[in-house]
Amino acid sequence: MADLKSETIKSETITGGRPGSGAHRVVALCGPYLSGKTSLLESILYASGAIGRRGSTRAGTSIGDAAAEARKRGMSTEINVATVDYLGDQWTFLDVPGSIEFQHDAFAALAVCDAAVVVCEPSPERVMALAPLLKCIEDRHIPHIIFVNKIDSAEARVRDMLAALQSVSERKLVLRQVPIRRPTSDGGEETVGYVDLVSERAYRYKSSGASDLIEMPAELLPRETDARRELLETLSEFDDTLLEQLIEDVAPEKSLIYRDLHDEFGADQIVPVLLGAGDRENGVRRLMKALRHDTPLATETARRREFATDGKSAAECFKVLHQSHAGKLSLCRVWSGTLTEGQNLGGQRIGTMLRPFGQRLDKIAEARTGEVVALAKIDTLSAGDVLTADGIVRAADFPAPAPAVFVLSLAAKNRNDEVKLSGALHKIVEEDPSLAFEARGETHELLLKGQGEMHLKVAVDKLAGRYNVAVETATPRVAYRETIQTGAQQHARYKRQTGGHGQFADIKVEIRPLPRGTGFRFVDKIVGGVVPRNFIPAVEEGLVEYLKEGPLGQPVVDLEVTLFDGQFHAVDSSEMSFKMAARIAMAEAMPKCRPILLEPVLKVTVTGPSESTPRLQRLISGRRGQLLGYDTRPGWTGWDEVSALMPEAEIADMIVEIRSVTQGVGTFRTEFDHLQELAGRTAERVVEEIRKHQAA
Repeated sequence: MADLKSETIKSETITGGRPGSGAHRVVALCGPYLSGKTSLLESILYASGAIGRRGSTRAGTSIGDAAAEARKRGMSTEINVATVDYLGDQWTFLDVPGSIEFQHDAFAALAVCDAAVVVCEPSPERVMALAPLLKCIEDRHIPHIIFVNKIDSAEARVRDMLAALQSVSERKLVLRQVPIRRPTSDGGEETVGYVDLVSERAYRYKSSGASDLIEMPAELLPRETDARRELLETLSEFDDTLLEQLIEDVAPEKSLIYRDLHDEFGADQIVPVLLGAGDRENGVRRLMKALRHDTPLATETARRREFATDGKSAAECFKVLHQSHAGKLSLCRVWSGTLTEGQNLGGQRIGTMLRPFGQRLDKIAEARTGEVVALAKIDTLSAGDVLTADGIVRAADFPAPAPAVFVLSLAAKNRNDEVKLSGALHKIVEEDPSLAFEARGETHELLLKGQGEMHLKVAVDKLAGRYNVAVETATPRVAYRETIQTGAQQHARYKRQTGGHGQFADIKVEIRPLPRGTGFRFVDKIVGGVVPRNFIPAVEEGLVEYLKEGPLGQPVVDLEVTLFDGQFHAVDSSEMSFKMAARIAMAEAMPKCRPILLEPVLKVTVTGPSESTPRLQRLISGRRGQLLGYDTRPGWTGWDEVSALMPEAEIADMIVEIRSVTQGVGTFRTEFDHLQELAGRTAERVVEEIRKHQAA
């Protein structure tokens, strides 16, 4: 194949877009873990001249790997922001984490972007990992491009890859390129370039830099013709003029094709599919051209999100960061107007403004419509808040955090750090609202909740690395209860004589079990004043105190205690005496009532692709779950919801197995349903563990 000329950014005029307008647009780079988003960002920054040399994700030297947690875990754990100038236009790229455990950051970035680039590997078997991401994008009508990355190592045919992608996308996919392949010495094939299906030009990749324009390989013409026809037929579904030309076998003008691509992309009716290899810069400039000519402006995005700004200054916070040197930073997208240092907006004074570039923060004097800016030390601003001239309002469509599916018990290694731990937790939860923490009084634990094991490990890393609070973690204890199987009567006397007034109380009680879920009931059947009325509340108080921990070491529920007789002493009786007598009565009677453990049972709804439903059902059954049935997941094509009742003790690490059998995309939600009896060896093991914990 003979070289003709080198492709440069300015060598090709594409109509239909608005290049060179100076507008500021925002693009989210998203996709599954290991799809190569961070390498792609690095090549974009290099191709645009924002950096002088490309870093390496393997070496941890790329812009997106600057955070300590990202370097330690070898993965992106939060939004990375980089703003560049590209041929007179300003662009901010939001490189978001690929792991489903950090997906809230991805959804937050998508909320404020003008367009998204969905990066995926060239493997049809892995496209299911895109389903939750594409569902979010499509529900929000965000224009998006699919960039099939690592095309240099692709083994599957592009046609098969496109079919697999279409199975998880509700939008029509349009292939913009076909690959040029050549045989390798080992009998395989490698991708060495591509043909652009609109311009009908062929290009050969270079290891770095712009691709070279070459002659169209003759053997590729039939495949290129078929692929181009499919592209035009898809576009003709939205354009009657193009449809008529195809029916009449008239070759359409390229300007019409570019216009249709621009219009249908902006309306989120089609999804262009581009090919490349981000770590080699292959296809990166073609991607940048497509974005430059087709990405909507911030004003159009604001209309899509139904923001009514009336031309006044308004900015939406989509991410909060806490940094040791800069304090609280609120990453914001400016939707209208201009923000300036010292400006008062809705009762908030705009102080220092910074432009993020990875971990670097450059001070700026103003931020105009479309820009992403970090506002320093606005304490009242949270992710999802919109700062307007009238004050702070909540964006109605900002994504809510997913329900927690993994929980750890935390304890500061140094007890002197407990106050510091609380403050640090508030900050990391403000940074990542898909984390949550709570003090669980039933088990006396501090619980950290999130989206998976890695999610919480990164949170623990932040506690130690950013806030100097080392913690110990453990699997949370289950909040068991205990109750009784039979009733009993008990006579209890409390008598002490220590000089002066003594202490005396004598009571008779009857204990009997109640139906499950009733709780505790106290019945007063005293007649004739054998126990004075003013002492009866003390008896109930003593009973309640005892029930906090029964003979099996857990709170006691579902029983009724009736006070039916007793004695008192005119001088020595007191409220404290009757309270102690009640505790003695319960301590002596409870072992006779055949106490048993109750475990909490949750209503669990597990979601995943329909093809994984049988495996999910087996997983649930293997964890002592009672299947209630399954149905299609509302609003999701090809997904099911499996409902079951499951003991809380079986939930702790269930998300690991769920993701294992659903290609990493399954999840679940829970709600308390009831308490049920725990018997046999399982009960014996639980009681032993409880006693070991109490002795520790």
